[in-house]
Amino acid sequence: MSNAENDHELDWHKAADPGELDEGQVSACPIGLKTVALTKLNGRYGAIDNRCPHQGGPLGQGTLENEKIRCPWHGFDFDPFTGEAAGGPDFDVATYPVQARDDGIYVGTPAPAPAKRTVSDVLIETMTNWGVDAVFGMVGHSNLGMAEAMHRAENAGKLRYFGIRHEGAAAFAAAAYGKLTGRPAACFGIAGPGSTNLLTGLYDAKADRAPVLALSGNVDSAVAGKGAFQDIDLLAAFADVAVYSEMVRAGSEHAELMTLALKHAILERGVAHLVVPDEVQIVEDPDQQSSGPEGRMPDLRVAPPAAALQQALDRIAAATRPVIIVGAGAKFDMAAIVAFAERLQAPVLTTFKAKGQLSDEHPLACGTLGRSGTPVASWMMNKADLLVVFGASFSNHTGISPYKPIVQVDTDPLALGRFNPVTVPVFGDVGVTASALTRRLRSHPALVDQRPEVADRWAVWRTEKVRRAAKHPDGRIAAATVFAELSHLVPADAVLTVDVGNHAYSFGRYFETKGQQSVLMSGYLGSIGFGFPAAMGAWAAVPDRPVIAVTGDGGFGQYLADFTTAVKYDMNITHILLNNGELGKITQEQRSSEYEVWQTSLHNPDFAAYARDCGAYGIQVSSPAELSAAIAAALSHPGPALVEILTDAQSN
Repeated sequence: MSNAENDHELDWHKAADPGELDEGQVSACPIGLKTVALTKLNGRYGAIDNRCPHQGGPLGQGTLENEKIRCPWHGFDFDPFTGEAAGGPDFDVATYPVQARDDGIYVGTPAPAPAKRTVSDVLIETMTNWGVDAVFGMVGHSNLGMAEAMHRAENAGKLRYFGIRHEGAAAFAAAAYGKLTGRPAACFGIAGPGSTNLLTGLYDAKADRAPVLALSGNVDSAVAGKGAFQDIDLLAAFADVAVYSEMVRAGSEHAELMTLALKHAILERGVAHLVVPDEVQIVEDPDQQSSGPEGRMPDLRVAPPAAALQQALDRIAAATRPVIIVGAGAKFDMAAIVAFAERLQAPVLTTFKAKGQLSDEHPLACGTLGRSGTPVASWMMNKADLLVVFGASFSNHTGISPYKPIVQVDTDPLALGRFNPVTVPVFGDVGVTASALTRRLRSHPALVDQRPEVADRWAVWRTEKVRRAAKHPDGRIAAATVFAELSHLVPADAVLTVDVGNHAYSFGRYFETKGQQSVLMSGYLGSIGFGFPAAMGAWAAVPDRPVIAVTGDGGFGQYLADFTTAVKYDMNITHILLNNGELGKITQEQRSSEYEVWQTSLHNPDFAAYARDCGAYGIQVSSPAELSAAIAAALSHPGPALVEILTDAQSN
């Protein structure tokens, strides 16, 4: 007997092949959007709703006892033909008509009702109105309502969803997207561990001031705080990492909460976080309008105060050898800074995080300053009589000399003189301030054109790099060799994502940027494992640009399962993997501390074979003579590719 009104109004679905069910067997069978518990008993077929009304147990995974289906979770019994429950009519389940046809067993269900607009739809519509077009995450039991809204947005062409293998990779990918574009992407997890797994990548976004939206499903409000399965206080867990973290409730102004979250993420350049309980996600909300950024965002291009600008101009006019230092905070203002530098003929040094913001081909470029830097940059800083610093935060790894006169320009007043007093702190938009300095610039009569000296220092350093690249043990390749080849082969418009470890120091020192290349890294958090997930985020942001991940074996080992994610979505990522068989940076630190080397060796797979097993291009290289051709082949491969380079652990 069927609950359906008229058989001719039903949608018929094949649930099983002929003979697939044995006598006395019950099986869970998907039919359209539903799942039924299909039973064969005494030669008859019956189909009832798969969901036990007690706590949702899957009846199709139960057993037939005394001609009743027994729920596998709590033992409730149901008639396989009528749906009647032994516990009384309040627990009866729906039944569906069954037809045994020549080609299989068919079950009829009413046509699905039109989808109703929910709280999740309001949230996701508002999110896409703000320009969030990419979500990295994992769908699970406590975020299914939001996942369905994302599904609808993806079908409407407003969103791209990337299902990852570990939520940490999702957060790193979203952080990299924000670093590259200045716009937020979203990462997405379930209650409990699904959301706590996001935290490391979100701390990376916090440390490097990248806008990210984090979305957490949560347990039902009715059981929250009672020690339920996967019940943790997510607002408390995210309190330190997020600039905004709020719970979405049934009676909330849902669009406004999403708007506030994204406004905080963008304006404060940080992590915004929303927690949406399971039952709230599916609350019908047909009338509430989504919102967007119109009329909500100020113009942030603030001019500096006149007095501070004049003090900066006076200091610049008194300098004969000024040097410009650029940090990641100047990423989107480089044209104005370069124009300023060219008027002064002043060398431009970058922090490691800002590597690539000025091409090393520019006659004023000196490469990176600090521990990962070039001797060109340190030489020019040491000879300077004034440092003009744009968008840098004076990290101890950068090594900006505090003993020099400093003009510091930043949009963040807390960054000005953060660690030591500076001569002239200038609060203002970096690009606006650089343009104002250029317009009103007065230079010293004895101002030195430092371009010839920059060229000389590069010549000395490039000669040394060639010498280092020529030295390598049998079966291993020197880091200088790897990055010399990459400097030649990587396209001028590429995005490079760099992990943490010895290879990163070598990259900063040896790799020469060109054209419009962009470099992304886990700057202040310095989290190993960043490199490959970041490449996925970069690819989602700029799929038409070449994306190259540069990692060590230690870093890639943390998220190597997500190589399958790149294959699944056909991400055109070239992965340059430097395999030295150990945590080389830690080995060096143990030796420099005069400890014995301990527990830094790695037992690695054949990474190139692993890439091929995943369905990608993979090749292993151990000879310098093979390196160029291997990298070129990987770069030309239309999809994920991995070049595993066996490198010398002692060369960096």
